[in-house]
Amino acid sequence: MAVFLASDGTEIAYEVWERDSELPLVLLHHGFIASGQSNWEAPGIVAALTGAGRRVATLDARGHGASGKPHDPAAYGEARMARDVSALLDLLGEEQVDLVGYSMGAIVALLTAVRDRRVRRLVVGGVGAGVPECGGVDSRVIGGPALQHALRTDDPGSITDPTAAGFRAFVDAVGGDRAALAAQAASAHAEPIPLDRIEAPTLVLAGRDDPLAARPEVLAAAVPGATLRTVAGDHFGALRDPDFVGHLLGFLDHAPAPASTPDPA
Repeated sequence: MAVFLASDGTEIAYEVWERDSELPLVLLHHGFIASGQSNWEAPGIVAALTGAGRRVATLDARGHGASGKPHDPAAYGEARMARDVSALLDLLGEEQVDLVGYSMGAIVALLTAVRDRRVRRLVVGGVGAGVPECGGVDSRVIGGPALQHALRTDDPGSITDPTAAGFRAFVDAVGGDRAALAAQAASAHAEPIPLDRIEAPTLVLAGRDDPLAARPEVLAAAVPGATLRTVAGDHFGALRDPDFVGHLLGFLDHAPAPASTPDPA
């Protein structure tokens, strides 16, 4: 993977798959604890996009994957990550981008779209009503002291919250830096996002059994003209449902519906 230095000196790792295409780059931003490889390459999403002739890039957010992992919470937060996205677009010389984010990455993508008009189309997955109601990933499901305890403790048996225990198991499985991830958890975005300022056509993609993406129609209604689609699966499984990449490709390659459009039940 290539690396660039963010404005605060943190190394940000990224990868680009070039294709002969006049369409904008598709930039994929992963979720909390994950990486470009685990969220986008392993489920076959990068392969599907490149197979359709699209130029694709992934980046590993600070604290994740191959990127730098400071332990100071001041180095984190989705707004800080959104600046890293814009810095990568500057580095690559991209005039437009189709931006796709999942879970934490969806919050990064929304914040980027609010401030960076290079976003041509926007796709956000793994989030729902928590965005307009909590200002980020739904902290009513996971967040705060339970998540930080799960990340910081040396005794996994002391974790009583089942959702937090699942995230801890994920961290241990991928060999994540728990101190860096706890710093991000302490800095997670929890302020109102001016969703009404987003001008890019937007697709909300949610797993039907994903508690972190509950009531996605609330999010779709808050973004002007957004389209809503749901797929089978929970928070970790939705990315692997074939309909996820099908909806993604269809949206990026065709004009979206002019108004918020829930799919049939």
